[in-house]
Amino acid sequence: MYKNRKLSVYLPIILALVLLAGFFFGAFYTKVTTLKPGLIEGFKHRNYDPVKNVITYIMQEYVDTVDIDQLRQSAVTGILSNLDPHSQYITADEFKEVNDPLLGNFEGIGVQFRIENDSVYIVNTISGGPSEKAGILAGDRIVKVGEKLIAGVNISNNEVMHLLKGERGTRVNVSVFRRGYTSLIPFVITRDVIPTYSVDIAFMPEPGIGYIKLSKFSATTPDEFRQALIKLLDKGMQKLVLDLRGNAGGYLHAAIEVADEFLNNGQLIVYTEGAHRPRQTAYATNKGNFQKGELVVLIDEGSASSSEIVAGAVQDNDRATIIGRRSFGKGLVQEQLSLPDGSAIRLTVARYYTPTGRSIQKPYSMGHADEYMNELMDRMVNGEYQHADSVHFNDSLKYTTPGGKAVYGGGGIMPDIYVPLATNEHYKYLNEILSRGLIYQFTFEYTDANRTQLRLYNNAENFDRSFKVTPELFEKFIRFVEEKGVKRNAEGIAFNKAEIENLIKALIGRNIYNDEGFYPIYLRTDKVFLKALEEVAYLHKQ
Repeated sequence: MYKNRKLSVYLPIILALVLLAGFFFGAFYTKVTTLKPGLIEGFKHRNYDPVKNVITYIMQEYVDTVDIDQLRQSAVTGILSNLDPHSQYITADEFKEVNDPLLGNFEGIGVQFRIENDSVYIVNTISGGPSEKAGILAGDRIVKVGEKLIAGVNISNNEVMHLLKGERGTRVNVSVFRRGYTSLIPFVITRDVIPTYSVDIAFMPEPGIGYIKLSKFSATTPDEFRQALIKLLDKGMQKLVLDLRGNAGGYLHAAIEVADEFLNNGQLIVYTEGAHRPRQTAYATNKGNFQKGELVVLIDEGSASSSEIVAGAVQDNDRATIIGRRSFGKGLVQEQLSLPDGSAIRLTVARYYTPTGRSIQKPYSMGHADEYMNELMDRMVNGEYQHADSVHFNDSLKYTTPGGKAVYGGGGIMPDIYVPLATNEHYKYLNEILSRGLIYQFTFEYTDANRTQLRLYNNAENFDRSFKVTPELFEKFIRFVEEKGVKRNAEGIAFNKAEIENLIKALIGRNIYNDEGFYPIYLRTDKVFLKALEEVAYLHKQ
């Protein structure tokens, strides 16, 4: 059956290639004598450049005028698409958008926005940023940027970002709608450098236990993480839960410095090696701020690259307990080459290996990126998200840690404690609400209508302590989702009631008090996090 499925996928491609080859053969055979002088010699030479020659041929002979730069881009993209799934071409237009998150800052107006009901809502302004200084408030709707109408026109997130981002010192005129005002309010905002943060939150969910949520590995991550760690240690932290779920990675050096915080001087963190890159090895130093406290690291299928380097380093050195689900499985290292036109190539130049010597890169076929990315869907179909025994590793890729624990290469980091997704049929009700985004829509609209009262709590701790999801508010939500097409399900509502109430409160908290108002509440029903708390308590008793 598998072979037939593969044949059904490849057969149209094979046929297309055969037809295409026949077409080019016929065209070349009849037109070769008309090529301009010098081009024939280029085709005959054993070291000729087919891409250059074909583009030149098109320039000289093609029936219509074409965009040669676009052809060159297509050629480069096509070449890279036949390599591994992580080598890629980045156009000049995409360059800043792709690189800004890893630089730790960008240039813009400093707002968090969200598109709801075809309107651009300001969720929050960044503290000290240009928009806050100009007087923009959370809850404002941006109706115009300059003379361009952006409300009610089906605008996308990317289009909004392109309008609002810009070079430091440049100005942008925006017109906003604000509750209580009958006409639009004009603002002139001077763009500036806006910091982005990779540490979403660092706090103490219980006495002596710290929690740090790391969303990416950017240029500023090592300093951010070190500061967060020291802040928690000053508060009496003895055990740490590091949450790398959904963290797709970033800079290699950032991963090395984060891992160095946990390991003893001289312990191996990672090494890299490629056909044209000699082995480079990274060892821990004596500068780590948390070399002895109990450590738990949370991962899932969204944890990749640098996240896997950190998880692999502490797992292979018997330093931490890994909890969650199997990570993505990206063990390739990319290097970025900037090109003169402002574009760039990210080329895979090496593989990285964990301290036991394993490569955790999952299998891939050259030129088949779609199949590679769909592997996560295959995990769901195969039942891996629900059952750990659905994960099968090759015994030839088995390694042993200094403490005698078996670990495997060839397919991500397998956690020491596996926490599957819940499969109770009553979750269907909650999953439908979440998949439609209804709980996010409801909490945003509630926040927007009650923003003044919600601000009276002054901070996230007071909000958490005093705000309650009343029976009336809960019923209002159930009616809301019913009006949006989700049928009332008494058993599903009863089964999910506590989780829905907690999520409503957490999302309202985030809308007013950012991540400080979200994570401390949300984590109370997070099964992976709750398992981590159980584990650190167990380790403490040993």
